[in-house]
Amino acid sequence: MMDVMRKTPTNIRSAAKEASHERIVQAAARAIRRSGYDGTGVADIMKEAGLTHGAFYAHFESREAMLAEAADRAGAEANAVAARVIAAVPPEQSLQAMVQVYLSKEHLASIETGCPVSALGSEMPRQSPQVRRAATRRIKEMIDLVARQSPDWGQPGAHERALVTVATLVGTLTLARAVDDPALSESLCSAAMKNLSPSGA
Repeated sequence: MMDVMRKTPTNIRSAAKEASHERIVQAAARAIRRSGYDGTGVADIMKEAGLTHGAFYAHFESREAMLAEAADRAGAEANAVAARVIAAVPPEQSLQAMVQVYLSKEHLASIETGCPVSALGSEMPRQSPQVRRAATRRIKEMIDLVARQSPDWGQPGAHERALVTVATLVGTLTLARAVDDPALSESLCSAAMKNLSPSGA
């Protein structure tokens, strides 16, 4: 009993630190998608997480370490959304459902909580190896998730189609967000949905 009592304050401190760390990573994962890697500052993230700037180094060795964890979290969140969409429909409808959700008006408008690849892809070549490694792992996970929806999953053709599908989805969403013409934005998404559907119609 005494041993448990002695450990309790440490456990409470540890849990509080974990909760603070979680708030920082959540805030950073939103911020990188909203403002880009270069537009994401430590002071702003700590303020958004409700913590002091000075507390940052109790959680991360560097800004790059925070950005890498944020990239990993953002990618994990996007892939989790795709996995939930897939799980909610019959297997033969999974890819179509995923494409429709990815290219939906809701996702188009949700840059802060949506796919980080479409929000940050053009910035990736200029990021540190640590950040790029985290993002690459989640991109590979996304490609594998798409490939697993193919009836011939495990064959080279399924992987190749997944590469094309992911590249088309990310490229389409990036362009649809880039233009200031709503009709063009909608046309881009509609054309991609049509061409990525199993029937092509």
